[in-house]
Amino acid sequence: MNERHDLPLISFIIPAHNEESFLGRTLESIAAAVVNLDRRSEVIVVDDASTDRTAEIADSHGATVVAVELRQIAAARNAGAKAAHGDVLVFLDADTILAAETLLAALAELDSGAVGGGATVVFDGPTALWTRLGLTIFTAAARLVRWTAGCFVFVRRDAFEAVGGFDERYFAAEELVLSRALKRQGRFVILRQSIITSGRKGTSQELRHFAGVLLRLMFCGDKVLQRREGLGIWYERR
Repeated sequence: MNERHDLPLISFIIPAHNEESFLGRTLESIAAAVVNLDRRSEVIVVDDASTDRTAEIADSHGATVVAVELRQIAAARNAGAKAAHGDVLVFLDADTILAAETLLAALAELDSGAVGGGATVVFDGPTALWTRLGLTIFTAAARLVRWTAGCFVFVRRDAFEAVGGFDERYFAAEELVLSRALKRQGRFVILRQSIITSGRKGTSQELRHFAGVLLRLMFCGDKVLQRREGLGIWYERR
């Protein structure tokens, strides 16, 4: 990573709870994505109450480890942002691979005036038919309404702070709430370049959980997302 202090700084922020199986791969992808970048970078792993080797793996890859006991994704992301020093914040899930071309596209959008955005999501490995169909529908909808998936969010720090960061009332879908808020600050983009995330998000168990959450949203509104109970798709060990 380039250490020249006159270069802009990018902060990569990764919330993680018991992610020893995936985190190393994610950190290696970041290192590869920035190796030829004419900017400085830092990586912050927010270790949220892990009981495995998450913190050890983060430290071995040169990341700054912020230890918290929150068990809430929005709050963990915000804790990472508070520890970050960059003018550009890039939030990644711990099971997500960042390609250099995707990072370059995101930075180009920010340089041209965008306040933030996301990317097209691709699952690694083969997934079930319903997963591919669901992802196709989500991708089309996300482009139309400019919502980003939480596995990859890039944003200017000033815009992030202007909207108060991730809304900590929400235990899930906080990235959609942030997307909506950032669109009021300026141009918010969904890149055609892709971000690769773990296919574990596309199992039949995930489908049942997700379908249950959607049904409760339909009948109860977004209050369903403001309590951890019933959101095992995000908070139970998978």
